[in-house]
Amino acid sequence: MSPVYLQAPAWLSALGRGTDAREAMFGLRSAGMAVTERYTPGRPLHLGCVTEPLPSLESQPVAFRSRTNALLAAVVPDLQPMLETALSQHGPDRIAVVLGVSAAGLQEGVAAARQFRAQGSWPAGYDYAQQEMGNAAAFLKRALGLRGPAYTVSTACSSSAKALASAARLLHAGIADAVVAGGVDALSGFTIGGFSALESVSAQRCNPLSAHRSGINIGEGAALFVVSREPSAVRLAGWGESSDAHHMSAPEPGGRGALAAMEQALARAGIPAGAIDYVNLHGTATRQNDAMEALAVARLLGHEVPVSSTKPLTGHALAAAGAIEAAIAWHTLAANPSGRLPPHLWDGVRDPELARVRVVAAGESLGRSPRHVLSNSFAFGGSNACLVFSGE
Repeated sequence: MSPVYLQAPAWLSALGRGTDAREAMFGLRSAGMAVTERYTPGRPLHLGCVTEPLPSLESQPVAFRSRTNALLAAVVPDLQPMLETALSQHGPDRIAVVLGVSAAGLQEGVAAARQFRAQGSWPAGYDYAQQEMGNAAAFLKRALGLRGPAYTVSTACSSSAKALASAARLLHAGIADAVVAGGVDALSGFTIGGFSALESVSAQRCNPLSAHRSGINIGEGAALFVVSREPSAVRLAGWGESSDAHHMSAPEPGGRGALAAMEQALARAGIPAGAIDYVNLHGTATRQNDAMEALAVARLLGHEVPVSSTKPLTGHALAAAGAIEAAIAWHTLAANPSGRLPPHLWDGVRDPELARVRVVAAGESLGRSPRHVLSNSFAFGGSNACLVFSGE
């Protein structure tokens, strides 16, 4: 099968946008990670908010007017140069759209439900279609003027990692010649309430791998790639997917599903475990996820491969997390001759019950260009996805 490449990402998160976000990451600076009551009045929480103004969607049909789609619209200008190249080569009929989404239109739905309860009528600017999972893919296809297949993958926190794997399969099957792939999710009180009911939300900045970890920080954002056969700085070398079938919300504690996904990704990439230069952990800072992931990584990759979770800088952007972390992997591989690595922001207090892994310190680098980066995304229901990226 021909190699699959990721053109430069168009992305936006609590870290900021594009290359500015890359530098903010290496410098441990996040514009949008802050304590706020915006979504939880009377209950301050650390959240990963996109702080820049988003485009107005007033010219769009009501069904497309949502914060989810506004996040996509915000990154479209950064995607346009790569897309124009693909359009000139293949035309709009041969370019597909695959997005990971899990919270489409929830913010608008909650606001509409509140008005209906209070006044007995729905807001003029509300359409139930805003909450349909396929809404974001349809909006993006329309906004970009594309005519290929367009669909959504919704497997919670592994969604956009799976969307990138789906894009590669569309290319290999000859269904498309290029794919706009990635993910998007917006903050909402509904989502935060759901995770709070599971006692998984931390009021402080999340603290992955620490003995003091107490849960996640929810975030938001969007990340898009043009995935194609045209060579670029980064190749999607391998992917692996598995299902724990263990529990609705808890991972299989032995990490067997995570291990299977990582093994598949390495096998598809055709590289040994020892070739991985850096691992971007799913790293949610929940007790169960960190325990099983550290165990799986240590078993497969050993104790010395550098690892970090970037969720203390972006928040956990749910369905968008895999694509945002793919963008982080892309920037780790591209134009990085000294091999700077995404640092692990935590209190440094190791949990002695966790399998030993080597976390990346602030300012740490390999001293050479990275060759292979692995990124993990693990979701409710044991839906696991692992991606391997290789520099060219």
